[in-house]
Amino acid sequence: MIKSYFYEQETNRMHHDIDLQDIPDYLHSKSDLLWIDLYDVKLEELKRIAKIFNFHPLAIEDCLHDSPRAKMDDYEEYYFFVFHALRYNEESDEEISTVELNVFLGPNYVVTIHKKKLFGLGKIAAVSLHHPRFLEKGADYLLYAMIDSITDEYFPILDRINTRIDELEDEMYERKNKEVTEEFLALKRTIILIRRVILPQRRIFSNSNGKWQFEMTESNVPFFIDLIDHLERIVDSTETCRDLVNSALDTYYSIVSANQTEKLNILTMISTIMLPLTFITGFFGMNVPLPYQDSPWMTVVIFTILGALTWMMYRFFKKKKFL
Repeated sequence: MIKSYFYEQETNRMHHDIDLQDIPDYLHSKSDLLWIDLYDVKLEELKRIAKIFNFHPLAIEDCLHDSPRAKMDDYEEYYFFVFHALRYNEESDEEISTVELNVFLGPNYVVTIHKKKLFGLGKIAAVSLHHPRFLEKGADYLLYAMIDSITDEYFPILDRINTRIDELEDEMYERKNKEVTEEFLALKRTIILIRRVILPQRRIFSNSNGKWQFEMTESNVPFFIDLIDHLERIVDSTETCRDLVNSALDTYYSIVSANQTEKLNILTMISTIMLPLTFITGFFGMNVPLPYQDSPWMTVVIFTILGALTWMMYRFFKKKKFL
């Protein structure tokens, strides 16, 4: 599916679904802006767009294959970006997944390519059908709007992860070992994936000595500064979540170890109490004559002695707080 949105500055109007053959005619004016959105397109359609804009074959190859990291390539006449949005499904076996967004940023055009639907782009497209709010400030502002919408989707995911950590901290005293361990490991995998996605994206928009990695208009600089702030907050939140998970996991292992030690102590005390009883019954069970063994009361006396010995050892261990 190919959607197109064209902003004409002279008339301050939006046009959409233009004929692809007429695209070169829409690129004459530097003040206008053309946005081409390609969703789940076939190879032939992608090659057609690449031929119109003269995109580099390596950039097109990156669009055909999923890239694990965000990046930016400078092709002089345009910039090529790879970004990732997150999809979070707590009930799925694959709890978190990424949706890749490829962006070609030119002086007066933006081409976006993605294989799956992106909610943020959908909202921008819906507004752009009737209003030039996202296109009237230039190609770099449209890029900002897209990445900002993707970035905003991270925050509910991080909020849910924090909630899950709090729930696990309350439940790890009651739930089974295997369930809690699997929950913690799933959270760690989720946090690692978020960090692997967000860190390269933060580097793309970072500036060194006031110099940005790609050209942008001066009026749009504050928007990208705000975007960097959001990315920094996400990075800080992931680090906090990672520390919380590690601390909770250490605490959980300490609880498990303490429970096992307590059970081991109980078993040791039982063995210690049973040791003299086993010795006495074993000694007199080796054909050793037992005094008054012909008397029926002797069995009662033996049981009484063994019971008293057991009670005395139990009281002794209880007093020493071994039990």
